[in-house]
Amino acid sequence: MRPAGQAFFPLDERWELNDSVYSPALARQMVWLSGLLPYAEARQVFERIGHRTIPASSLWRQTQQHGQRLKQHLDHQTERVAPERVVLPPPGRDHAQRKGLSLDGGKLHVRNEGWKEFKVGAVYDVELRRELDPETGDEVEQAHGVNMAYLGVLGNADTLGRALWALAVAHDIPQAADLSVTADGAEWIWNLVADYFPQSVQIVDWYHACEHLTQAAQALYPDDDAAAQRWAEQRRHNLYLGALHTITAPLEQADLPAQARYFQTHQRRMQYQDFREQGYPIGSGTVESGIKRYKARLTGAGMRWSRSAAERMLVIRSAVLTGDFDALWDAARN
Repeated sequence: MRPAGQAFFPLDERWELNDSVYSPALARQMVWLSGLLPYAEARQVFERIGHRTIPASSLWRQTQQHGQRLKQHLDHQTERVAPERVVLPPPGRDHAQRKGLSLDGGKLHVRNEGWKEFKVGAVYDVELRRELDPETGDEVEQAHGVNMAYLGVLGNADTLGRALWALAVAHDIPQAADLSVTADGAEWIWNLVADYFPQSVQIVDWYHACEHLTQAAQALYPDDDAAAQRWAEQRRHNLYLGALHTITAPLEQADLPAQARYFQTHQRRMQYQDFREQGYPIGSGTVESGIKRYKARLTGAGMRWSRSAAERMLVIRSAVLTGDFDALWDAARN
């Protein structure tokens, strides 16, 4: 966010088509806007609102140049606060702000590689608000994520894990007295959580669990959609209560071990009524909405990225979504 009262396009900026004369202040705005919108749309904003003709090619070049600088700074920070290097405060120095963390993945197109997964992590404060519980109809305190910070990486789970740890350190998560992780059932996610956040409360996203329940019902009644729907609706309440044996037993009797195994594997992560009553979020909408916002910039019609350009844009997009682009820009410059 720019300081209050600062013009979006400083009036004393010089500009020409030659990239070399873009001042740091204008370059900052060019890169920020390119992280918000595709280059062609950013060019239109500069022309209509800023009354400047800046080619999309210049926006691209500035983004590559400064995006690399921002990425190098974050890589350095990630290495500096790697788990093996961080000295945590002694016990008793924890803070009371409940924290949350969510992870997920999306796809973007990398030239010469095809569609590749990018992984996203979100950290946030957990805030309680009084609302109606959709399962019981009672008014209860529901957990919501606020003050969210995002990061996105094009790499494996360990790459995300080290970057997510650095983000967690920046947001005081290692000192949180209470941390929950809410995500889907992907094996790589829970392996990462076990390595980096072993003391967290682990929760499989409620809506993903319901999707698997629907798939199990369809496998149980492949030729009777009405029966499958009735079974899923009946067992949905059992799922919420954590009574998973009522789900797994019929699946095992029908020789559907794969469907049963999903609920058996995540049983401790599916105690939804208990989690709700304890004030934990049971949905991972924070990161899922984040994935959609990453895709809005990275997977538009015809978008194809080199691997390096995608990595730089993920850094810029993360800072734009989090709202700390200016802080990152200044830190990387200094």
